[in-house]
Amino acid sequence: MAKVLCCDMRGMLSFLILFLLSKKPMHGQEIAKELEKRKGEKPSPGTIYPALASLKKAGLIKEKKPGKAIVYELTAEGRDGLAHAKKHFCRMFMDVF
Repeated sequence: MAKVLCCDMRGMLSFLILFLLSKKPMHGQEIAKELEKRKGEKPSPGTIYPALASLKKAGLIKEKKPGKAIVYELTAEGRDGLAHAKKHFCRMFMDVF
């Protein structure tokens, strides 16, 4: 069963991180740059890394360290959580568009 944490509607940061990681594994700075492209401002490490830690603790992402940087990727539960979050997002915002 998908965890509701992935659909943090307060700022949707968790949702966005899961979405980005569904495209490809990334390190923290890469995630920040992608978020900057979408939001217009680059989130600070104090924003990104606690969110990554929460997602990891929830079992939605995992870390790999192939070199100096830690690379994050979705777990199977993370893919399921993202699918659940997308459905939730569409139900909430479909009438807005």
